[in-house]
Amino acid sequence: MEVTLRIKRFNPEQDEKPHFEEYQVDVEGTDRVLDALNQVKWIHDGTLTYRRSCAHGICGSDAMRINGRNRLACKILMKDLGKRITIEPLIGFKIEKDLLVDMEPFFDSYKAIKPYLIADDAPSAGERRQSPEERARFDDTTKCILCASCTTACPVTWTSDDFVGPAAIVNAHRFIFDSRDSGALDRLRILNSQSGVWRCRTIFNCTDACPRDIKVTDAIEQVKRALMAEQI
Repeated sequence: MEVTLRIKRFNPEQDEKPHFEEYQVDVEGTDRVLDALNQVKWIHDGTLTYRRSCAHGICGSDAMRINGRNRLACKILMKDLGKRITIEPLIGFKIEKDLLVDMEPFFDSYKAIKPYLIADDAPSAGERRQSPEERARFDDTTKCILCASCTTACPVTWTSDDFVGPAAIVNAHRFIFDSRDSGALDRLRILNSQSGVWRCRTIFNCTDACPRDIKVTDAIEQVKRALMAEQI
């Protein structure tokens, strides 16, 4: 079938501001949006710029706005979008070129919450064991692929440069509730700030945008409750 891709383009070397360009491509209904973008780049216009890698919804590199919603281009089927598709870069980040945005602020927030295991003592039997119940406590938030779909769907991030964002809080949750970790209080103190969890307005945009179906808003609320329980 033939579809029209309406793609937001921006080349900082020659454009004053972003603009839309349209391309007609022939696709199968079972093709993904990434397949259509590849067709534009490989056949119609090699200057089109976007991130892509695994093409299997694992790396998170091809997150973008598709018909007004944050999605992974490699997961969305063409047959589910109609004959006219609008593709834009994630909002809230500086556009580097076309669909490519500057992810450095996003990863700075991620690194700020110490997204790694902090353990004071060496394991007694060669490994750090935990029960299935202990693992289940944080299993959902281990699924994050750092695509930034949740963070750039949050209205707070559109107007605030210092908000740590949903993805960072999700990754903090993953370790705060890990029974093997001893850095929970440090992370809670980091998040107990004006730019931390209290900026969340609980509107569920982040949960809706997550391509891995993580209950992002619920994870944020659990972190808030942990802070109140610790009275930090």
